[in-house]
Amino acid sequence: MSNITPEITLSARHLARSFGSKRVIHDVSLELRRGEVLGLLGHNGAGKTTTLQMLTGCLLPDGAGENACSIEICGISLLRQPVSAKAHIGYLPETPPLYRELSVNDYLMFAARLRGMKSAAAAGALAQTVQRCGLEAVGKKIIGTLSKGYQQRVGIAQAIIHRPAVIVLDEPTVGLDPTQIRDIRTLIRELGDSSSVIISTHLLGEVESLCDRVEIMQHGKLIYGDTSARMQKYGCASGFLISLRNPPPLGELESIEGVSGVEQISATQFRVLHAPEANPSAALLALAAQHGWQLEQLTPLQATLEEVFAKITEEITAAKNNPEGASE
Repeated sequence: MSNITPEITLSARHLARSFGSKRVIHDVSLELRRGEVLGLLGHNGAGKTTTLQMLTGCLLPDGAGENACSIEICGISLLRQPVSAKAHIGYLPETPPLYRELSVNDYLMFAARLRGMKSAAAAGALAQTVQRCGLEAVGKKIIGTLSKGYQQRVGIAQAIIHRPAVIVLDEPTVGLDPTQIRDIRTLIRELGDSSSVIISTHLLGEVESLCDRVEIMQHGKLIYGDTSARMQKYGCASGFLISLRNPPPLGELESIEGVSGVEQISATQFRVLHAPEANPSAALLALAAQHGWQLEQLTPLQATLEEVFAKITEEITAAKNNPEGASE
């Protein structure tokens, strides 16, 4: 097999999973590209962890025996050649798989040997991984004595010590304090420079700061996928916020060419909407100067990730509840 990592490092098709009579994952398909950080976003209970367990070979998808679904890691079938495929995966479950009675170095050496690395190669990988994860100062300490932030670093270290092409991280910052979250996010961004990363999260800020692309999961289904940048612009109205120290009557603002609507937020602040192809900001600036409106602020509207997420999930839910609505 070539040592060159393929462009598509992970490909999953038609994943499904039931527990008893309850179907929890419905026909999930996704791809991960080389050097990409993909965010799997959804509320708690959306099915993110179950999906990641299937992608890493920890849980068998329904119908795997009939080849109804497929999972390939660097072109190798996870279902037909699990040992070879898993060699390319590093996995951090939501609860890190740590032996709390071992020292950091002993545990990571154990993890490297489990991955089939020879002693010399494992020692070199240990030195590099400890440095990469900021664990040099705690290498000889017992894992159970470390803070949760350091334990999370050790969990990530065991996932990357064999230099996998695909790194899967399940809610890696849950329960950490703000400083620990910042440090772990910095580490994850660095991992994305050399490996492909899937990170599951219900934290929208995580997506904004880490991810190149986003897949939103709801009730066991993928309902939306796009780049992080385009997701933030989803459904965002064209317009801007303005502050006028000496504002005119509302009708004068509404009559400016290109303006489609004006909402007064306070005595001096207004939300001005316009068609995407007709930006009236230049005309507004000229009129404000001409009539002494004393313009103090003009800021383009930008939806928050929380607003975008709510809009996407509400639209999907509405379409599901009223499938004929689009044609009405």
